Amino acid sequence: MYRGLTVGVAIPALDEEPSIGLVVGDLLALRTPDGVRLVDDIVVCDNGSTDATASVAATAGARVVQEARAGYGSACQAAIGALDATDIVLFTDGDHAFHASQAVQLLDGIADGADLVIGSRTLGRRQRGALTRGQAMGNRVATTLIRLLWRRRMTDLGPYRAIRTQALERLAMADPAFGWTVEMQVKAVQQDLRVVEVPVDTRVRLGESKISGTLKGALGAGFGILSTIARLRLQQTRRSHDPEPSPAKP
Repeated sequence: MYRGLTVGVAIPALDEEPSIGLVVGDLLALRTPDGVRLVDDIVVCDNGSTDATASVAATAGARVVQEARAGYGSACQAAIGALDATDIVLFTDGDHAFHASQAVQLLDGIADGADLVIGSRTLGRRQRGALTRGQAMGNRVATTLIRLLWRRRMTDLGPYRAIRTQALERLAMADPAFGWTVEMQVKAVQQDLRVVEVPVDTRVRLGESKISGTLKGALGAGFGILSTIARLRLQQTRRSHDPEPSPAKP
């Protein structure tokens, strides 16, 4: 529990055997100033790993669920669904790219009144090679579109983020793949939620990236993000042009 709020962590994972134990262990080691464990629950969703991701995560202290349907969003949804009742959901990746200690900055933002706090790799320090040129360019394109279409400045679609559980339920997240992060941010803007960014530092991930590590992954992620932005904008435009319902006749 942190500042009177319970914290559940959702970690989507695919073939993260070298790193997932470190991620879970670092999170469970976090303590409040009075020595109370900061994280109340951790669920790792094994999204079809062919290595020992699941057993390593369980040994480190996480609860593990399986999701057969491939996709980042599908894995996030499965992890959320398995969490104990919680006030805040903290999302992180299983690749050890982020620093567990900086979860405090994300949780502080929620405790101080935000609905969604995004850990911005753009604003933080990045180890050389932590983000590929393609990832950095994709972030710039997506956040520029958000600024142009919704008049909201954002700097990153970073997966290290915290959201108030009530706000997450309002968003009715649906994207099963790489559009998950941008869907959350755009829907939060559309619903006028309180969204803030905080800088987070990024290390070179352990193991091979499923997105930037292959051309197929990079193209799939880019298409998923851009198509999600287009779909959400189109839905909003259609709603704004829908005729108002006629008043009921007495």
